[in-house]
Amino acid sequence: MKIETGEANGVILITLIGERLDAHNSDEVKGKVRDIFESGAKSVVVDLSEVRFIDSSGLGAMVSGFKNAISHHGRLVLSGLQAQPRSMFDLTRLTRVFEIFENAEAALGSFAEK
Repeated sequence: MKIETGEANGVILITLIGERLDAHNSDEVKGKVRDIFESGAKSVVVDLSEVRFIDSSGLGAMVSGFKNAISHHGRLVLSGLQAQPRSMFDLTRLTRVFEIFENAEAALGSFAEK
């Protein structure tokens, strides 16, 4: 998995490039999100639009990122969930925890509204 980062209007956009977020790469993603919050970021979007499969390790990485956001008084939102990842978030009821947007643009825009 490739992890790209960018910034728009003070919001960090993390784009995950790869079809799977699983035990093989979840630690890398978890570490990247943690490092971003520890560097002082307060607003983060994780774009999952290219991720077709997520397992419990991938979900754990997202939950870890959410906890990092809270502990740093920040906000982490998700965007672009495809069918299987969306069903995993629904099944585990993590849709009640995360703000999930249709695409990165909508997610980035949500920070301007708050």
